Amino acid sequence: MDVKSTPRYLYWLFCQFELITCSYLMEPWEKVLFYSFNLAVLGLLLYTTYVCVAFHASSAFQLLCSFLGNPQENVLSVVK
Repeated sequence: MDVKSTPRYLYWLFCQFELITCSYLMEPWEKVLFYSFNLAVLGLLLYTTYVCVAFHASSAFQLLCSFLGNPQENVLSVVK
């Protein structure tokens, strides 16, 4: 993809977004509220995903280390 056409492509994507959400019919103040709400929800979703993935990865790593490091230890104590 050509670098010069990147802004045009992003503008085209934005126009498609406005058509799909029908936000091109909104007044400017409604668009600000709509986009703010959508960005806030997206940000919270990304943050929650980051926190949950980090927690589950840490738990999985601890469980894996318990399997490899000390097989005599009770595995259920690591899960708790």
